[in-house]
Amino acid sequence: MQILYGINPVSEILGCEGADVRRLVIAEGRRGDDLKRILELAAARGVPVETRRREALDRQAGTSAHQGILCLCGEYAYADLETVAANRHPAFAGGLVLLLDGIEDPQNLGSLIRSAHCFGAGGVVIPRDRAAAVTPAVIKASAGAAAHVPVARVVNLTQAIDFLKEKGFWVYGADAVADTRLESARFEGDIGLVMGSEGKGLRPLVRKHCDVLLSIPLFGKVDSLNVSVAAGIVLHEIRRQSAPR
Repeated sequence: MQILYGINPVSEILGCEGADVRRLVIAEGRRGDDLKRILELAAARGVPVETRRREALDRQAGTSAHQGILCLCGEYAYADLETVAANRHPAFAGGLVLLLDGIEDPQNLGSLIRSAHCFGAGGVVIPRDRAAAVTPAVIKASAGAAAHVPVARVVNLTQAIDFLKEKGFWVYGADAVADTRLESARFEGDIGLVMGSEGKGLRPLVRKHCDVLLSIPLFGKVDSLNVSVAAGIVLHEIRRQSAPR
């Protein structure tokens, strides 16, 4: 059983068809239009609601940052790689998949999933080992976007890259020292974007399996970007080039 908390994540999971929502828990005295909308969604789905003291929610969530609402759900359901590869945003002709090489910070993973959703990616691929999984903290950090973006969890990321290539994807890896700069890259067709871990970037074998390595030009005294920020920049450029004219 997973415990989600916060207005946005709970609203999104309730609005996601097929999500396994078991029960809502509301803090005593909680009011507001945002709660009213959530209760309407819960009623429409037949989700039971109970009211408890705020201290009980603190203990259940393990934090006081729950905004007076908890949602008890079944375990997160990962998608298979085939589903992620086949998923398409209706506004774009080409597919887009975000692959993450060893992202360990749940906040970063949540932000990356949120960016993937906002830029119309068909899904996200994460490795099973030495990387963050999709947890309630990740779902909250994604502002609920994890309820709308299929995430595949794979044993071997390089095999996942090769699978996408077999499906016709052209795979780009973000690398701070790559010679190809983002503004000179041309994105066409189905695209896979690989982002490396927070500290080490892309692993050598993952880098080797990418078709193109590209870098984001920087002009400050700090020589790197947060991985979720860097991914947002590249995803924006990919979608800018593939937007309908």
